[in-house]
Amino acid sequence: MAHAPLLSRRHLLQLASLGGSALAAGALAGCSRGGDAGRLLSVRGQLPSAWLKALPSSWRSQVLDTPAELLEQLRAPSPASRLISLGDGWVQQLPPAELQPINAPALLELLDPMAQAPSRLFAGPEAAAKVFPWAFGTWVILLRNRADLLQRQSEGWALLLDPSLKGRLVLPASPRLLIALAQRQLSPTPAGVPSPDDAALVDQVRRLHRQALSLEESQGLNFLLAGDADAAVVTSQRAVPLLQRDPRLMAFLPATGSPLWWQLLVRQGPAGSTAAPLPLEWLRDGLSLPLLDRLLAAGWVPPLPAAQLAPALKRWPARLRPLLLPPPAVLARCTNLEPLNAAQRQGLQQLWDRAMAG
Repeated sequence: MAHAPLLSRRHLLQLASLGGSALAAGALAGCSRGGDAGRLLSVRGQLPSAWLKALPSSWRSQVLDTPAELLEQLRAPSPASRLISLGDGWVQQLPPAELQPINAPALLELLDPMAQAPSRLFAGPEAAAKVFPWAFGTWVILLRNRADLLQRQSEGWALLLDPSLKGRLVLPASPRLLIALAQRQLSPTPAGVPSPDDAALVDQVRRLHRQALSLEESQGLNFLLAGDADAAVVTSQRAVPLLQRDPRLMAFLPATGSPLWWQLLVRQGPAGSTAAPLPLEWLRDGLSLPLLDRLLAAGWVPPLPAAQLAPALKRWPARLRPLLLPPPAVLARCTNLEPLNAAQRQGLQQLWDRAMAG
């Protein structure tokens, strides 16, 4: 398999050098065997094993079974800050005062501009980078032996309301995500956080919810694989490995786009806590070949510019490329699920309660 020069480690090293000498100094410090060991916490299955195995020997890895267990672990006091890999929704549950800046400007400059907002935790263009977004993706519709529905993919998210899917559809457990999908069923251009008084959206959420056999993505997929369900809404990361090994499955991202999900690396620790130097060379390796191929095979797509990802994606089957990296027009229609203030959270809770009461 030929390695494309645009994605070679040497190329990324050259680009990174434009961001200053801090990268090289930090990489050497991060990989040194001296000093206090760094600690990386992650959730099982949410950090590629090939990448995790490449973690420098000066770092220790701890893998928790669920995001909730990881957050519980962080409540234990630690004299040193910890590096954590979590999805964007879970990171938003960390106390802001405990988030320490990610000092990796040269690496952040390598990423596509769309990664700027999550790197600041959606705090605005003037905010400092708080996290390193190392992977992103969309939500897709995964089908089992339903070529008839795949032929109707132009119907987009409204396809989930097909009568043949009633009681045979697996949906995620997130009320916010279901509300966002219901918005996209009503309009190709959803208008942000909705009002709890939106009667049409309340009814649409209710209709979508009534279609579901299960509201649990990971365990619910067992229903799909066993033939008890015909369709599931899953992350692109979950879909890609399944599609590679199960010929009964097919998937698509509606042309109207979807909410985006982000996988983030963040430093957590109380003010004044010590911090091991970031393993910058390890981070950089996740953006370049040969490790990049291993990440893509597991469905993890670094938010690099499309021109840099294209050579690696060309080696993939045509049916999988749009799931790994959507076409520009579709990606432009995808939106972030940004943090909510207290009033917005209360409004969405009211909307959900009204939908479930019907």
